[in-house]
Amino acid sequence: MRAHQLRVWRDAMALVRRVYELSGRFPADERFGLTSQMRRAAVSVPSNIAEGAARGTSKEFSQFLMIARGSLAELDTQLRIAHDLGFADCSSLIGEVEAIFGPLAGLVRSQADASRAAKPRPDEAAQRPTSLL
Repeated sequence: MRAHQLRVWRDAMALVRRVYELSGRFPADERFGLTSQMRRAAVSVPSNIAEGAARGTSKEFSQFLMIARGSLAELDTQLRIAHDLGFADCSSLIGEVEAIFGPLAGLVRSQADASRAAKPRPDEAAQRPTSLL
């Protein structure tokens, strides 16, 4: 699967652009602080979705999706901090972050289901013949 085919990846890419635009208006003394952290967290979301999609298994994809979800949670917190500090009105971006959480969680579930389906259950493995002789 290619990441750019996933709606959640495209939405995360659009979020990155908006985070860069918004954080570019923060105070100059935040350039190496909150601005940098927000940008790294935002970039991490589609990057981890892409890396996971390029992996060979559902289990690996699921692990990278969980990392993306963690980065999204970081970004949510950072946006709320920026909003509370009065750097910008971040309510729109917070809404976008919240809107990405749902589809990302759904993708995590689907990969976990696919990973479970790919493994034989212990009771099935015990029923398989060990040799053909």
